[in-house]
Amino acid sequence: MIDKRRVRWVFGATFLVTVLAPATALAVEGPVGEYQSYVAKAIGAGLAMGLSALAAGYAQAKIGSAGAGTLAERPEVAVWVVVLQALPEIIVLLGFVAAVLIVNMPVTPA
Repeated sequence: MIDKRRVRWVFGATFLVTVLAPATALAVEGPVGEYQSYVAKAIGAGLAMGLSALAAGYAQAKIGSAGAGTLAERPEVAVWVVVLQALPEIIVLLGFVAAVLIVNMPVTPA
C-alpha cells in the first residue's frame, strides 16, 4: 500500500512542476503587461477545469462506495445509483464550459 508521505511527495513534486516551473519561465525580462492577461486567463482556465475535476472525482468516490454498499443490500435501486454516480460529471462539464469561456474572453489592453 502507498503511504501518505509518498503521496504528499508525489503531489508536491507535481505541483512544483506544473505550477511553479512555468511561472518562473514566464517571468522573463521584457514588457510587463504584454503577456499578463494571457497568463491570467490560462491560470484561471486551468483552475476552473482542474478544481472542478478534483471535486467531481471526490464526489464520485464517495457516491460509488456508498452505491456499491447499497446495491449489495437492495439491488432494485440500481438505476438511482447510476443516476447519482453520473451527477458529479455535470460539475466537470460546467468547469469545462467555464474554462472555455475564460480562454475565449477578449483581451483588454491594460
